[in-house]
Amino acid sequence: MLADLPASSTEADASVVRVLSYNIRSMRDDVGALARVIRACAPDVVCVQEAPRFFRWRKAAARLARASGLVYVTGGATASGPMILSTLRPHVEHAEDVLLPRTPGLHQRGLATAVLRFGRARLGVVSCHLSIRDGERYAQGRLVLSRLAALGVPHGVVAGDLNDRPDGRTFGLLAGELQDGWAVKPWGREHTTRLGDPLQRIDAVFASGGVEVLGCGVPMGLPGVSEADLRAATDHLPVLAALRVPAEPA
Repeated sequence: MLADLPASSTEADASVVRVLSYNIRSMRDDVGALARVIRACAPDVVCVQEAPRFFRWRKAAARLARASGLVYVTGGATASGPMILSTLRPHVEHAEDVLLPRTPGLHQRGLATAVLRFGRARLGVVSCHLSIRDGERYAQGRLVLSRLAALGVPHGVVAGDLNDRPDGRTFGLLAGELQDGWAVKPWGREHTTRLGDPLQRIDAVFASGGVEVLGCGVPMGLPGVSEADLRAATDHLPVLAALRVPAEPA
């Protein structure tokens, strides 16, 4: 059985924050299984991709938050898919949804962004789902970094479905500016594609310099995360990271 990551905590000099990234395919699958997986991961923050975007999407987002023991922060249809949920632990200082430039004939893409404070540790958060086209995806990767910087806090995390692998140029762009969680402190399973599909790591959690990555990977084998639920919940596997975020001076 997979050993758990460090638990959430708040100390005088830093806070341990558990971040989950999860493409939920618009909740078209088993929502009960999805909620069980999220709960078992005990995240403080969930960066969602492919949140419901159409009819009664707010009701669907509230349903997932309630079933997962979380609250809605921002995103969904207003960010064209990315969404942020959290526990009641952080104080939400700022939340903003950003629509990215659209290429005719391709899906509208966007970002859900927030600044969350855990004690004296402030964390900028960006949830993203990048394009399937290389050129558009690379431009979006640059915008992700720009928006993270624009949040104006010293520590940040980017989590999402990149539609790119570690040897791709957009993945490399992000990994060149931020810490790729799995590469820094691998934990759990590496590949994030649906069980039985070709092995790929296209979902990731990145952290800015100064944040200590305590572990990052797919929580397969974590107590409470069953293979049956992972198969039933959606067509991606989640990525869970534990991050130690330094506190700002008093």
